[in-house]
Amino acid sequence: MKKGFLLILILWVYPNFAQENLLKKADAVLAKAKLYSVMDKAQIPPSGNKHDYMSQGPYWWPDSTKKDGKPYIRRDGVRNPEIDLISDSEEMDLMTDDVVLLTQAFEQSKQEKYAAFAARLIETWFISPETKQTPHLNFGQGIPGINTGRGIGIIETRLLYKITDASIRLKASKAWTKANDLALRAWFGAYLTWLLESPIGQDEADEHNNHGTYYDVQVVIYAIYLGQTELAKKQLEITKKRIESQIKPDGSQPFEIARTKSLGYCVMNLEGFFLLAHFAEQIHEDLWHYQSPSGASLAKAYAYLKPYLNHEKTWPYPQIIPFHDKDAEYLIQQGNKLLN
Repeated sequence: MKKGFLLILILWVYPNFAQENLLKKADAVLAKAKLYSVMDKAQIPPSGNKHDYMSQGPYWWPDSTKKDGKPYIRRDGVRNPEIDLISDSEEMDLMTDDVVLLTQAFEQSKQEKYAAFAARLIETWFISPETKQTPHLNFGQGIPGINTGRGIGIIETRLLYKITDASIRLKASKAWTKANDLALRAWFGAYLTWLLESPIGQDEADEHNNHGTYYDVQVVIYAIYLGQTELAKKQLEITKKRIESQIKPDGSQPFEIARTKSLGYCVMNLEGFFLLAHFAEQIHEDLWHYQSPSGASLAKAYAYLKPYLNHEKTWPYPQIIPFHDKDAEYLIQQGNKLLN
């Protein structure tokens, strides 16, 4: 009897505690009332238009043998703190986190105040003429003395699928208007066109590691969001080729293992493939159980990593910074389902 009561108490307390904690965090966002914008940065992009997103390559450092340090030289995996002087990347991530949190708080509580501020965050970054980002990444991850932007910078928008998802959920609120919805879809439509047609977008499409994977993540989910199902299916065929080229039949990921933060990149890359498999379900495609001509699959890739993530084995490749268990939570959750 006591055990039964305790179980009932646990089942009642934990969901309520989780919701209370969620709303507490959401209230803190409302109290902070911070709206993020590309206009906040101090720098002016090479175009002269502050609405253009810009960032600097994180692993590039001044050359100490040169008076002005240029051209910068690469130190893989070692972040140059200079990158934090340009605020666009951090603010975009913070904006995304706040929108997700507030959308969850709205769904849990049905309180319009959370949806209203989530809508304002989206409007500020993507819609309002005074503050919105132009829908391209021409100046992402530039390298001083070498270039003003690279295809590799596109990795920085890999989480914007959370914004499209939130906008769909916010339709349950009066704060998210039809005009907002149309404007956001127009922004992502223009960004998708840029991804597919611009030289920088095409350069990223040709990458053969996690950058190529997350290019597919973006093309597929934005296409689904915009109702372009055939485009999404076409891109998933390219994803299948990436599984063949990036994952060995034993499940290892050689392009990620070659990095200085190899475990982190293996997890990140496979998480990208898992996201693609999840998105593919929306258009009745099964990537979870796809096996390439050589025998590579997502299941094998996860089975390869699992003993290291469970601390049954010690990772034998370079990992120059600590890898935190929380960074693999999504992968483990989905991977265990896949193997069961």
